[in-house]
Amino acid sequence: MDGVVDLARTRNIGIIAHIDAGKTTTTERVLYYTGRTYKLGEVHEGTAIMDWMPQERERGITITAAATTAHWRGHRINIIDTPGHIDFTVEVQRSLRVLDGGVVVFDGVAGVEPQSETVWRQADRYGVPRICLVNKMDRVGADMERTIAMIRERLGATPVRVQLPIGSEERFRGVIDLVEMRAYVWDDEDLGAEAHQIAVPDDLQAEAALAREALVEAVAEADDEVENLYLAGVAVDAPALRGGLRRATLANRIVPVLCGTALRNKGIQPLLDAVVDYLPSPLDVPPIEGTNPASGALETRPPAVSAPFCALVFKIVSDPYVGRLAFVRGYSGRADTGERVLNVTSGKKERLARIVQMHANAREEIGHIAAGDIAALVGSKFARTGDTLTDERHPLVLEAITFPDPVIHVAIEPRTRADQDKMSEALGRLAEEDPTFQVRSDNETGQLLIYGMGELHLEVLVERMRREFNVSANVGRPQVAYRETMTRAVTDVEGRFVRQTGGRGQYGHVKMDLSPNAAGAGVTFEDAVRGGAIPREYMPAAEAGAREALSGGVLAGFPVVDVHMRLVDGSYHEVDSSELAFKAAASIAVRDALARGKCVLLEPIMLVEVVVPDEYVGDVIGDLNARRGQIESMQPRGAAISSVRALVPLGEMFGYASDVRSRSQGRGTFTMEFHRYDPVPERVRQELAGIRASA
Repeated sequence: MDGVVDLARTRNIGIIAHIDAGKTTTTERVLYYTGRTYKLGEVHEGTAIMDWMPQERERGITITAAATTAHWRGHRINIIDTPGHIDFTVEVQRSLRVLDGGVVVFDGVAGVEPQSETVWRQADRYGVPRICLVNKMDRVGADMERTIAMIRERLGATPVRVQLPIGSEERFRGVIDLVEMRAYVWDDEDLGAEAHQIAVPDDLQAEAALAREALVEAVAEADDEVENLYLAGVAVDAPALRGGLRRATLANRIVPVLCGTALRNKGIQPLLDAVVDYLPSPLDVPPIEGTNPASGALETRPPAVSAPFCALVFKIVSDPYVGRLAFVRGYSGRADTGERVLNVTSGKKERLARIVQMHANAREEIGHIAAGDIAALVGSKFARTGDTLTDERHPLVLEAITFPDPVIHVAIEPRTRADQDKMSEALGRLAEEDPTFQVRSDNETGQLLIYGMGELHLEVLVERMRREFNVSANVGRPQVAYRETMTRAVTDVEGRFVRQTGGRGQYGHVKMDLSPNAAGAGVTFEDAVRGGAIPREYMPAAEAGAREALSGGVLAGFPVVDVHMRLVDGSYHEVDSSELAFKAAASIAVRDALARGKCVLLEPIMLVEVVVPDEYVGDVIGDLNARRGQIESMQPRGAAISSVRALVPLGEMFGYASDVRSRSQGRGTFTMEFHRYDPVPERVRQELAGIRASA
């Protein structure tokens, strides 16, 4: 653990994909074949080790990212199995922030699905090298070539095939390794425990030779060493090709693609080999970069045990047995149990009472955390998601993790007085675990509102509150998280707050310009006051008042987004001016500017993909059009199955799951993810304004 050799033999990877592509089943096979577990866990039987929450086993889906560690070919592989449902995208986001590589699993029949695109973009954002597994090759309609084409077209990647399937659909029995030009098959009798090497089948030799030549050409285009061999006419042997594949993968120039069927126990061992051969160790990724809190200068920390300790908290969990768990990724140095570290984000010091390695929800005591490790701290008092822990003498602040804003909310109230006392604590602990879950109070109605990423997200959290915290609650109908924004700039708007009641009064005066920001840019504030018109000590109060005024718009009371506020001038009184006065003055100015800024109401638009038999496509398209949807595309998905992609307002999609099932006799499925905010039609705006006025 203390040497470079161990870091070179470490892989921190995530299993990421669309829902039901087979991530957890793949992870369960990895644990079994590496000897981490002694029997196969099955998602459909509710026995998957990585799906340890009761809700996960009942629903057959992954809800929370689970970490574990396995060993293969002398390498330590830290694995995070992530959810596939868009409602739990926070788990993918924070996992990719701390991982070095990823295994992206695709359904061999469905190919690239909506959430596949989302997780791919998230991996692009963090520059995570990936390999791909085309799973479910034993199913009717599975097509590796079509999936590779979809990866190229939809994801803008450069996939390279490193395997050929032997057989197809129910006759799928093995793979041909194009790097070594060897074939492997698996027996059902031993649950795929051993990959049996055979000669490349005669009927596939020509195809395999052409495929290997294409692989060599693709790697030569992405790697200089292989290109030199190729141009010199020298045969590219397996070690040279493997080295080129690794270098090109680490540089994110290509993506190796493998195939298999996790449920039928075929193709997992070559996948583990690919993880070791092609995905990065902590030494292969750039040194972590952060900001020195004292000087503000950028600094880097090498992934070495000899460097000062530095780690990032990426997840908080409330464990019913040991209390609060803080999941951390070590980037440099080493900290032992009992040591004190500095939480640079909060400025507080913490003692590392216990350090554990996680295996789903099981814990194994370890004595330290070092560079390249993923572990959990037991009993951490102050750590929050995104905090940086460092050596007290060498502080460094790492880039925090950013999360999307929630798009849906419901009103919640305790069922009994006993529940009332416990509900605030339960909601607070759940919000601490999940940054996309927010709790707010509606000042107009007095209701308590909980915000999340979708109906399933909120449903699971309310169920967790009942099971884990013994709190029962009544929940209202889901409501859309609408927004408002300006469409016209307003300049030189004044806000003046003057109160004289005898004795010292209140005086605050500001002049501001407000203008629309680019979509998604958020709210920004600029201090452009010159010449001391407003004392510097009142600036934070003025900004706070301006931002507070944006919490409720002038159209229907929804938060205002994507606005740039510029404080340009003002005046003060030496005696009567105060922070409260300038806060009120800035709020008055902003409210006036919003009234004159031609505001519009924005609604969340969802990217919806519906997969149904061809005979129901017409009904589905008609229904989506009736929901104000815009049809983006329609593509075949195997025998007599089609996929319809559309952009539909979230407000029109409540209850769609039962609707699409009834329209397709139970044979249709759909997925939905947030796409963007768009202005609502005038008719809808008037309806919403009327609802808010009568509430």
